[in-house]
Amino acid sequence: MRLGGQPVDIVVVVVEPTAKSLEVGRRAAELVRESRLGRLVVSVNRVRDDADEERVRSAFPGAEIHFVPEDPAIFDAERRGEAPLDASGPAPAVEALVRLGRGPGALSGYRLTRRLPPPPPAPGRRPARRRR
Repeated sequence: MRLGGQPVDIVVVVVEPTAKSLEVGRRAAELVRESRLGRLVVSVNRVRDDADEERVRSAFPGAEIHFVPEDPAIFDAERRGEAPLDASGPAPAVEALVRLGRGPGALSGYRLTRRLPPPPPAPGRRPARRRR
C-alpha cells in the first residue's frame, strides 16, 4: 500500500469484475479498513451485466461501490490516443467517470442501465476461442 499509513479523506480501490482483480481489490480494501486510512470506495471498471455487479457486491459486502460500464467509447478513444472525456459525447462510461470525479456525493446511487457487447479485439489479435 503506497499511502504510508497516513490518513486520507477517501481511498478508491479500482477493480474489474474478474476473479483475480476482485481478490486483489478485496485484499487492498481489507488493508484500508484495518488501517483506518479513510473512506473506502470501490470503483469497478468494465461492468457488463447484473452478474458482474452481483459478483462485486459479494466480494465487497457493505462497501460503497461505483460501477463503470463496459463502453466502446473508451476503447475507441484509447485507440486514437485521446482522453475519453474529450473524445466522446454522452457515453455511459464517461458519464460514470465524471460522477466519480465530482466527489463523494456523486458516488452513490449509480446503477448500470445499459448492456453493451464486448469491444472488438485489438488490431493484430485474433478473438479468443471459446472452450467447448
